[in-house]
Amino acid sequence: MSAAQIMGGVGVAVGLALSSVVVDELSGSTVISGFAGTATVLGAALLALPTAKASGRSGRRAGLSLAYVAALAGCVISVLAISLRSWPLLLAGLVLVGGGTAGGLAARYSATDLSPKGRSARHLSLVVWASTIGSVAGPNLARPADQIGMRLGLVEKAGPFAFAALAFAMALIVVIVFLRPDPLTLARRLTGAGDPGSARHHTVRTAWQTLRTTPMTRRALVMIAVSHTAMVSIMSMTPVKLHHDGSNLEVIGLVISLHIAGMYVLSPVVGWLADKAGKVPVLVLGMALLLGAAALAGTAGHRVWQVTAALVLLGLGWSCGLVAGSALVTESVPIDRRPGVQGLSDLLMNVCGAAGTIVAGVIVGVLSYGALGLGVGVMVALAGLWLAATHYRTG
Repeated sequence: MSAAQIMGGVGVAVGLALSSVVVDELSGSTVISGFAGTATVLGAALLALPTAKASGRSGRRAGLSLAYVAALAGCVISVLAISLRSWPLLLAGLVLVGGGTAGGLAARYSATDLSPKGRSARHLSLVVWASTIGSVAGPNLARPADQIGMRLGLVEKAGPFAFAALAFAMALIVVIVFLRPDPLTLARRLTGAGDPGSARHHTVRTAWQTLRTTPMTRRALVMIAVSHTAMVSIMSMTPVKLHHDGSNLEVIGLVISLHIAGMYVLSPVVGWLADKAGKVPVLVLGMALLLGAAALAGTAGHRVWQVTAALVLLGLGWSCGLVAGSALVTESVPIDRRPGVQGLSDLLMNVCGAAGTIVAGVIVGVLSYGALGLGVGVMVALAGLWLAATHYRTG
């Protein structure tokens, strides 16, 4: 599973570093460039429930395979779109590339299927951490992949997407060949939760019913959604801001790499802290880090070092929200209902993230990057206050 996470992380990160810049160049519009992040996040949302349904019916291997096949197809379409200089086709390809994100998110839950009680956050965080190598290296491979692609006859900036296609193909092979035994199928067998081939426990209706009767799960889902929305809103527009400020691909790649390092490198520490100190305190910590990131980004001006610091804090806050929130979702839901609720969680976080990138593109295009930081800061502060008030009031 770790090898698949590394390969999938490379594929996602390579496209992440360049997608908004390429859309900006092809469309000539900063507002439209924000749709690049929107397309990827929307794709992850659209594929979240099919991935969860496939996992619930046939195990984690089937769900992850579906996600990585979609991402591979999306990369191929993106290469074609750049060759044709068609930004609408590129956005369509990026929707499918979102399957890589859906697969990476779904993979984290595979670590909790067999985890002992009280250790779900640590086990989940190790799978998240496995994305570090590929995700951090990915943006820095954009320039070499572009140069190799042009030598092979591809147009400029198509090479990174071709390289991402290769990475997703390798992740798919790893999942199909080496993810044995399937952790969800084995967990169901050990707990006597029923036939894993039955999909009736994993419907959207059942997931919503579970949320209505489990306040802690609702809080966790809201915090995951807010963390992800804050992260993708600022992150998706940062390459465009740096590009407009005169930064080259190497600088943009380095900033995104450090951001992704913030997202993943310390995730085992975040998981350990969540199991020891509690999931809700770590969620509150995540909101505080995201608030600090928004403040730094909003006041950065043309200072690249401050933008970089903001992106690192942004990654750390996201890590707290995702790891602690996902572990809380897993622990508060019976195993026979987990795939459906987990899929709904990923759907909601990515729908909110997609909406966030649309709004972010409009804010930056009409107002400024600083205004985006202010808006995200207000959202995060309100969410943190709501969590603290509802949790500590009710216990």
